[in-house]
Amino acid sequence: MHVTFHGAARQVTGSMHLLNTGRNLFVFDCGMFQGRRKESEAKNRVLPVDPKLITNIVLSHAHIDHSGRLPVVTQKDFKGRIYCTRPTHDACDFLLADSARIQESDALYLNYKIVRHALSEMKTELSGRNLSRREQEDIKAVVKKKRHELDTEAINGLVAKYRLNGISPLYTVEDAERTMTLFNSVPYRNPVTIGNDTTCTFYEAGHIIGSAVSIIKAHVNSRIYKIGFTGDVGRYNTPIIRDPSDRFAKEDQDLDLLLMESTYGDRLHEPVADMQPGLKKVITETVERKGCVIIPAFAFGRTQELLYHLHELYDADAVPKVPVYVDSPLATRLTRVYGEHPEIYDAETQDSFLTKGRNPFSFKQLRFVRSVEASMALNRDQNPHIVLSASGMCEGGRILHHLRHKVHNERHTILIVGYMAQNTLGRRMLELGLEYESVGRKGDVPLLKFYNKEYPLKARVIKMGGFSAHADRDELLRFLKNSNLRPKKIAVVHGEEDQSEAFARRLGEEGYDAFVPHAGEVFSF
Repeated sequence: MHVTFHGAARQVTGSMHLLNTGRNLFVFDCGMFQGRRKESEAKNRVLPVDPKLITNIVLSHAHIDHSGRLPVVTQKDFKGRIYCTRPTHDACDFLLADSARIQESDALYLNYKIVRHALSEMKTELSGRNLSRREQEDIKAVVKKKRHELDTEAINGLVAKYRLNGISPLYTVEDAERTMTLFNSVPYRNPVTIGNDTTCTFYEAGHIIGSAVSIIKAHVNSRIYKIGFTGDVGRYNTPIIRDPSDRFAKEDQDLDLLLMESTYGDRLHEPVADMQPGLKKVITETVERKGCVIIPAFAFGRTQELLYHLHELYDADAVPKVPVYVDSPLATRLTRVYGEHPEIYDAETQDSFLTKGRNPFSFKQLRFVRSVEASMALNRDQNPHIVLSASGMCEGGRILHHLRHKVHNERHTILIVGYMAQNTLGRRMLELGLEYESVGRKGDVPLLKFYNKEYPLKARVIKMGGFSAHADRDELLRFLKNSNLRPKKIAVVHGEEDQSEAFARRLGEEGYDAFVPHAGEVFSF
């Protein structure tokens, strides 16, 4: 019996680990690799195991770096089921379809460029001269329905006709929909059989709605083996969902191996208690300047947490009650998932809202922007308001249009509430903005380039780190120490190499036997 570590070994994305009991093969998570396009694309297309050999999949939560390759597995003779909590099931219904639409859109655009280039080369070769601007526009017209709408049928037809090396999406919306038929949703603390003499029990992980710590018990050769998998561990004392579980059933306490995340294994967050006062300060000062607060926010988790804090601030008359807009179709759908699962709310949310018959994600000033036309009108609105829009790292989506209309005006504030990866627009904006603030906003105004144009970054850029959904180093240690889990060995995963190694050393200092596996490494029982 052994565990093989694959994705999220000495890295953060692509979470995936295999448990082979001799009679069954289980997969913990099936996440998508994210980062540089070509490198991630290559990794995401190659699976470390033949899907038809997999008995079942255990999914810790719905984030794409944990669930995003499920349709890749289910495309290829997978005969098993996917086990997760009920909220995770519901969230994946939206997230996987959205991921598929992105895959299809990216492939279509790349094929458009391939076809356009091929047609241009053929016409240039026939004419023996460079093409005029009119001729280039005629070629574009062949593969477009309207000025800004690509003709999918024409593009795919030309790829096939001229045998071009076209791009296929990682998976389609149809693939994602088929994947959803294979889900089995299970309540917390309710053991479920997932294979021959093997059960799985989910406990609250406190990361996002539905996130779970999984405890697997396998009977092999007259012995019971117990393996724990934390998925992503959340913070303590945050609103909406319950803290990470510290009470595990007696039969689940003694673990042969615990796979534990380490995203922030060597870093500390700002205190949770500082989040609402910090948000109050940003809103008040911005509205006094007659400006808007623009918040790039991840659609799942971060948006809902911010809405909760804004609701409380508005109820307390602590800030000017300007309109609040959620301008993200996906965030709108996922907020509905939060609203449909009050059974997972913590005691504070129950007392503050549910016992009074109120919805934490609905208040008078809140508007969900659904149509493109309404989003465009909001872009042009210069009256004070707050906008939460995706994507969280400003790499695409409606947030770019809000930035295009507001980034050049010093009245406005861009509030950064999440991690911005290297080589993203959000990271560049954060670094340039904070540097400009550090010199007192004097000297040359930094320029931010996107949409093939440079914009002066005059808007104020403010970062609030307390909104992270991941436990920091001390909170990860608190999860271990305060719980009644007794792991014999801990495999430190889901962290950049420096974070994982630092956390493993800290665990050693605390008396735990910990190691950091490499991708492909096998741990045998």
